Amino acid sequence: MHWVILFISAVLEAVWATALGASDGLSRPVPTAIFLVALAASMLGLGWAMREIPIGTAYALWTGLGAALTVAYAMATGAEPITFWRVLFLAGIVGAAIGLKLLPTDERGGDEAAVATE
Repeated sequence: MHWVILFISAVLEAVWATALGASDGLSRPVPTAIFLVALAASMLGLGWAMREIPIGTAYALWTGLGAALTVAYAMATGAEPITFWRVLFLAGIVGAAIGLKLLPTDERGGDEAAVATE
């Protein structure tokens, strides 16, 4: 459940970042309200997810997926061009996020445990 909340929080990060851009310096009421609500919900979800997910992993996934979704939305709406390199690097961000999700959360897991036992 913590991973689902973290993913939703990353989506909300993309929402608040996009709304912040559309708020024209927080001068437009509707995008500003969306920004504030999405920001609060995103932070609350991130904080809740960190109860079970290590802070480094949670924050990296939250920022990485949020950034990738923000750029993907900008490309889908025509605000930014779709290029091979943008898509490749966004896939890299998403791939890295998936890799972090697949790593063991046990502090002795992964490469450190192999080094410690050698």
